[in-house]
Amino acid sequence: MYGKLEKIQGNQILITLDEKIDMYKVQRLSDGKKPTVEVDISDERRITPDQRKKIYALINDLCEYTGDVPEYWKEKFKFMVETIFEIDDFSLSNCSMTVGNYMILVILEFLFQHDIPFKTKVWDSIPDDFPKQALALKQKRCVICGRKADIDHFDTVGMGRNREKIVHVGMHIMTLCRVHHNERHKIGVLDFIQKYHLKPIKVTPEIAKKYRLGVIKDDSKQIARNKRTK
Repeated sequence: MYGKLEKIQGNQILITLDEKIDMYKVQRLSDGKKPTVEVDISDERRITPDQRKKIYALINDLCEYTGDVPEYWKEKFKFMVETIFEIDDFSLSNCSMTVGNYMILVILEFLFQHDIPFKTKVWDSIPDDFPKQALALKQKRCVICGRKADIDHFDTVGMGRNREKIVHVGMHIMTLCRVHHNERHKIGVLDFIQKYHLKPIKVTPEIAKKYRLGVIKDDSKQIARNKRTK
């Protein structure tokens, strides 16, 4: 069912539906409980020339490495985007900005997974709203330059504490290569974050489990200890 978002006030919204709602069906589906709904805001913005330029630059770098023609990889990545994100066939000439970002994400992840080099300037020019930090963490790549990296802690772990044994929930991390790790220590955390316009990732129990950041036994106690060390 579709409609138009008329008003937002705090955590409440007013939506005018395109057609009348069948209350009997709502009650039947919700089994007498208060219905849970999902709001999906359609992205009406069109892909920008800059996004398109990044996509073709990445594909061209891939083709320089493989010797393939760009059209082959463009169609292959489009199919991957449509499959992964469950969207209809699209064109890079008029798709949404969101789909354009999906395309960049899929291509970068493929290049990282297969260790295929690409021009660093493309990675540097990706906007802040792109899920750059999450991709860098997933692929163990430097969030600044895209080179291979390790997880860097922005909270004090403490002398004598084994990083492999503590629980990192509640702490802040980022993936940095050795060069940028050393720079972070040299100029200090605050100046480093401001210089590169970064925000460290706060480790959730899900992130800690996914990336094996310590042994999760008692999250509540470890989170309290992490807060006391800040």
